[in-house]
Amino acid sequence: MKTPRSPLICGIIRLFVLPLLLLPLILAGQTNPLDAYIQEAIQNSHALKEKQFVLERNLLALEEAKRLYYPTVNLNGAYTLAAGGRRLEFPVGDLLNPVYSTLNQMTNSNQFPQIENVNELLAPNNFYDIKVRAQQPIINAEIKINRSIKNAQVSLQEIDMQVYRRELAKNVKLAYYQYLQAREAAQIYQNAIQLLQESKRVNESLVRNDKAIPSVITRSNSEIAAVEAQAVEARNQQRNAAAYFNHLLGRSLDQPIAIDTILIVQGGDRILVSEQDGRPFIFENREEIAQLNKAQEINQLVVNLEETYRKPKLGAQLDVGSQAFGLDVGPYALLGISLEIPLWTANRNKLQVQQAASNVSAMNEQIAQVKDQIQLQIRVAQNAVQAEQEVLKSYDTQQDAARQYYRDTFRRYKEGVANYIELLDARTQVTNLDVRRSIAYYNVLMRKAELERALAAYPINK
Repeated sequence: MKTPRSPLICGIIRLFVLPLLLLPLILAGQTNPLDAYIQEAIQNSHALKEKQFVLERNLLALEEAKRLYYPTVNLNGAYTLAAGGRRLEFPVGDLLNPVYSTLNQMTNSNQFPQIENVNELLAPNNFYDIKVRAQQPIINAEIKINRSIKNAQVSLQEIDMQVYRRELAKNVKLAYYQYLQAREAAQIYQNAIQLLQESKRVNESLVRNDKAIPSVITRSNSEIAAVEAQAVEARNQQRNAAAYFNHLLGRSLDQPIAIDTILIVQGGDRILVSEQDGRPFIFENREEIAQLNKAQEINQLVVNLEETYRKPKLGAQLDVGSQAFGLDVGPYALLGISLEIPLWTANRNKLQVQQAASNVSAMNEQIAQVKDQIQLQIRVAQNAVQAEQEVLKSYDTQQDAARQYYRDTFRRYKEGVANYIELLDARTQVTNLDVRRSIAYYNVLMRKAELERALAAYPINK
């Protein structure tokens, strides 16, 4: 029979055990600071905003190309005054007046009056013509191809923005790792100063007990000053790296930077395993290839556009208006169909087609060349990652040995068995290995970022 648990014990279990069980879920839900910084850089990038305006311009051009199918309606008007110039003379009076006179005599009336000869200006005087003209293209291959070109240009600009986002993400990662490396170097030198101060206190005790000469204190002060200078330089590099990182994020240069503690605590163990090292590369993942393919599509459309010179163009036109002299009204309507069929252009259009086709062939060679360059870039990046990881592994064993040697030497020095030069040499070896190991660790991260860029593996949201 089980003994029932008291409410106090159950409360303790809920208070301490449940948070431990939920800790992995809590950590999984936390946002990676570096990913958040990349999104901030993308949102604040002035270059991306400029490219966005170019994209909007291309979208407007696409909408304009679509509306070339629509009819156009214009109001046209003209009013003319004329004086002098050529005249139209016609002797209608001389021809008809004798006949009219004979008719009047025969009818004994004045039913047929005498008329004047015609003598009018050819240019219309006090004459107006106002009309509404509607034009509608019916068959025009240029309009369709032009719309396709504008649509491809919009896609090309979108791809260009995606390429810039990937490059910006890589640069933000590199700058972040450089900042962390400089920050860690400053901490390493600060730890070295603490070791030297501890050895200085030992030296002062040995001098007071007449077990060491006073010059060891002078040497300790000299070593502390030298490492402090290195620490100052490391802190300056940290400030510069922070300023550059904030610059990439488009914010104030002195903004604080959040630290990815998991990245620092786990050290090299976290980055030695990668899902992308042996993954086969798909060229379509690289936006640069998509850019070239889209540019090739535009070149082919240009070829098609040049070839449209062979195709006829058909359109309709309707005029509705009024024309008359003075204030009179003379309404009219005029419907017309226009047809244009090219017959001979001295082969000018054919030469333009050949030029556009040459651009297509040149682009094919450029695509092949870029694919070769990307393969080389990936191979170099993979080799760099592997080499830096091997260097990093080598420092782990060296660090452990150097720290143990320093502890043994420090103990032997306090016992009077080792001299001060051996102790300084052991401390220097520890500091140098810490710095080199730190550099190697962040070099692996940076090479990983470059490989990730080469593989286009980082998830970029449009």
